[in-house]
Amino acid sequence: MILYSARLTHVRHRALSRKFTHSMKTWLVDLDDMPRSRLLEFRAADHLGSPDRPIRENLNAWLATQGIAAPARVSMLTTPRTFGYAFNPLTVYWCYDDEGTPVCVVAEVHNTYGERHCYLLRPDERWRAGVGKEFYVSPFLEVSGHYRMRLPPPDERLSLTVVLHQDGEPAFTATLTGRRVGVARPALVLREALFLLPQRVRFLIQRHGVTLWLRGLPVVRRQPHFEV
Repeated sequence: MILYSARLTHVRHRALSRKFTHSMKTWLVDLDDMPRSRLLEFRAADHLGSPDRPIRENLNAWLATQGIAAPARVSMLTTPRTFGYAFNPLTVYWCYDDEGTPVCVVAEVHNTYGERHCYLLRPDERWRAGVGKEFYVSPFLEVSGHYRMRLPPPDERLSLTVVLHQDGEPAFTATLTGRRVGVARPALVLREALFLLPQRVRFLIQRHGVTLWLRGLPVVRRQPHFEV
């Protein structure tokens, strides 16, 4: 389990331009060697599939519905549950075959309404991929358009980019950039648990939404989403 210190930036490009940035921490874990901690928990209930099966089994089952065999190795970048609370706007799974060759990337997106959706990505040699938007995330953006993502696996640096294009131009950009802090040790795990990251991230995102609403940005009606 490896910790990354990062900055999350959201930029709106249309209607009401606004930039929103805050610091956060995220963890890279091997799905076949999941950490066990009472302070930072990686629960299946917080991700795709059945809460009664391990995350790895749920991912394998979902990939099978997409015609993809179970990968030999999977790395997951996510924010763990802290003091019983979880909120993950984005979880990324990098899937590899026996030889370490990338098979695919899965981007699991959560909104503040308790819903989630998985996007299957087939990135090129520069880890770029595109996919149509199918999931309601921001109350100020319609479920339309096309995502262009660049999601290289983290090493010493972390650098992820998601751009939503609507009507032929960028409507929204999200970036997550940062650096590797180190492997998990008891003191580090305790410090990060006390940071209350999931609670903090949700509060900041919702505060940002309230600010946009107060500035008169119209709300897009949400339809219930049924997914894994």
